[in-house]
Amino acid sequence: MIGLVMVGALVAILLVGFVVLVRKPAEPRWVVRWSALAITLLVAAALTPYTVEDSGAAAGYLLGVPVVAALLPVVTQRFRRLASVADLVAAMAISAWGILLGLGIGGAFLPVVVLYIGSVAGSVPPRPSTTG
Repeated sequence: MIGLVMVGALVAILLVGFVVLVRKPAEPRWVVRWSALAITLLVAAALTPYTVEDSGAAAGYLLGVPVVAALLPVVTQRFRRLASVADLVAAMAISAWGILLGLGIGGAFLPVVVLYIGSVAGSVPPRPSTTG
């Protein structure tokens, strides 16, 4: 079950990357942040029955931490500087949570980190050329 959800998340991330590269939206970071939130919500929804069966009431925070971390960049995207920091915080929080829950459900959330890292990398301005 978890492997299937992880493969689905990877396919969704590849589709988002393909859309951003081919369609070149005016606000690619906006598309990436909302897509990462949607993928995180879908992963959490798909893992809910398995997690509730396995962990009971603890499923709320086991699945809730990545969802709240994915919500942070969407909430702060109106503020340019905060949005990049929020992308980094979300990537670190989801990575840490995924590693902490590593052999269980955590691995299914790790593919979303790629979108946040891509969003941060896309927000760094290019370095000026040193050649004349």
